[in-house]
Amino acid sequence: MHFNLPDLIKSLGYFGVWGIIFAESGLLIGFFLPGDSLLFTAGFVASQKLLNIWVLIFGAFVCAVFGDNVGYFTGHKFGRKLFDKEDYWLFHKNHVVQTQAFYEKHGKKTIVLARFMPIIRTFTPIVAGIGSMHYRTFMSYNVIGGFAWTFGITMLGFFLGNSLPPEKVDKYLLPIIGLIIIVSLLPATIHVIKENIANKS
Repeated sequence: MHFNLPDLIKSLGYFGVWGIIFAESGLLIGFFLPGDSLLFTAGFVASQKLLNIWVLIFGAFVCAVFGDNVGYFTGHKFGRKLFDKEDYWLFHKNHVVQTQAFYEKHGKKTIVLARFMPIIRTFTPIVAGIGSMHYRTFMSYNVIGGFAWTFGITMLGFFLGNSLPPEKVDKYLLPIIGLIIIVSLLPATIHVIKENIANKS
């Protein structure tokens, strides 16, 4: 069976796209969902007059911001309790101290940049909640990151769809989606490689 993301988005409609964006932003089980390629392809579908681009972006933005809020409060309410217990092989109390120190130093840019990195964007608001990042600060950069991500990626797909001749759409769409996936995974891959090299040295 041939998988076709544009056809899937047409079937899902607005609420399906928004639901996936919310789940990837706010639920631990959503870390594997394809946020970047989904937004890009949804923007492309909107360029074909099958969805309204502004309704699509507004709903995606609201769900992205709301999802990160759910992640933040999940981490704040439940995450720290795990660290309040006695140390064991997976959790150590000093992780909370290290996390809090990290967000005090890098938290603002992390909230924004994490939006463009799969998997990391799911866990970042949870870790921010665990580290007790100030909520007003978190929310401010959550809104900035959520807007930059949903507006930027979706409009990129929309403009591409408007610029390509209809007969060349199928030829270029899949490679471009593949490139987006590779580019979005690249920072996390480089970080893991650097960590492995540092640990071995």
